[in-house]
Amino acid sequence: MELFAPLSPAEYRTLILSVKVGLLSCLGSLPFALAAGWFLARRQFPGKALVDGLVNLPLVLPPVTTGYLLLVLLGRRGLLGRHLDAWFGLAIPFSLAAPVIASAIVSFPLVVRAIRVAVEMVDPGLEEAAETLGAGPLRRFLTITAPLAFPGILGGAVLGFARSLGEFGATITFAGNLDGVTRTLPLAVHTMMQIPGQEASAFRLVLVSILVSLLALCAGNLLSRRPGKS
Repeated sequence: MELFAPLSPAEYRTLILSVKVGLLSCLGSLPFALAAGWFLARRQFPGKALVDGLVNLPLVLPPVTTGYLLLVLLGRRGLLGRHLDAWFGLAIPFSLAAPVIASAIVSFPLVVRAIRVAVEMVDPGLEEAAETLGAGPLRRFLTITAPLAFPGILGGAVLGFARSLGEFGATITFAGNLDGVTRTLPLAVHTMMQIPGQEASAFRLVLVSILVSLLALCAGNLLSRRPGKS
């Protein structure tokens, strides 16, 4: 049956590109999400509500708006993009870096939220005890906070990866829809839906999207499960 035929070379290329974009966006944003999640969980300061709102802004902004703002900032004539192009010859829009950045920005609040909750669940008394023994902030984080919050950190990373697989609006606005370069699974599904006779290809890509996202979430649940818990 055509609907369940093996993936074509173009469909397989799209799948590999989507996984690559998801992994790169997840790995690239994770250090910043760790810092933001820990900072929001452990620090009280004036304007914290504003900082929290800015971190979560991509959750409520239309993805197309996020993509447009990225163009304004990183486009060839953008505020930073013009300098990157002139000084280093870097043109980010419509390259592989574009969907990676777009996916990282859109999924960032989800990762930060998961990490923040995980850090808040770690008893601050343990960190204070380590401080009295001479452990510095970085050592306390690496030896106490991070290991105890690891399930939440891992869960946030997997959630960010899964979210990146479904990113459409910011990607198509900032990265375009170039086959083999920026055409991820959502963009490929959209493209196939516009071409008469490609309904079967669109359906296969939808199934692949569901399967990969489900596998990622299940793997995250298994890996983040604490020892001794079922």
